[in-house]
Amino acid sequence: MPKATPPTSQPERRPGPGPGLRERKKIKTRQAIRRAALRLFAEQGYEATPVDRIAAAADVSTSTVFRYFPAKEDIVLTDEYDALMAEAIRERPLDESPTASLRHAVVGLLGPAAGAEREELLARLALVRQVPALRARMSGGLADSGTLLGEALAERSGRAPDDFEVRVAVGAVLGALREAVFHCLDHHLPTATTASTARATATRADAMTTAIDRALDLLSRGIPL
Repeated sequence: MPKATPPTSQPERRPGPGPGLRERKKIKTRQAIRRAALRLFAEQGYEATPVDRIAAAADVSTSTVFRYFPAKEDIVLTDEYDALMAEAIRERPLDESPTASLRHAVVGLLGPAAGAEREELLARLALVRQVPALRARMSGGLADSGTLLGEALAERSGRAPDDFEVRVAVGAVLGALREAVFHCLDHHLPTATTASTARATATRADAMTTAIDRALDLLSRGIPL
């Protein structure tokens, strides 16, 4: 993708204030609902787990679940990672290629430093691959992801977020990431005996990192086939 000449200096980024007490409570409730749901999905299956059972397991009302997640699919599909990825891209060196910056942002979510969140992310991705209803609803989430990533990439390149090249680049990257993740899951899906082990989580995360690297490298080389 053509890139404008970067400025000679970059404004200092100062961290903004952290979330307030009310927002922290919302995050804690949202996480409790998601974790309870993932536990039940693993034990009973996605289709066999109603929302009221998820609410009971999270010790909240059914209406609270729907206040945080308008549909059952949203429990699996929505998270805070898009904003984290966009910020990680903004923090990369300005002379770095977009694919390299994106690679660092994505792989950071799969590295050991992610801790328990890495295992949760892998479990959610496996569910998306396995459940048709989740894959069908995923397109809306990808559009939101594309908006945030497009803004971050546009800011780095001195372009507008709705610039033609930016939109095409974001679409190509998101498509490549999706196929890399699905390809990896097709070959490294967790089994009942290994799904909860740290070693299995690390193995799947490493395999996904490799697949993402291959996909982004293919894009950066102009998709030679």
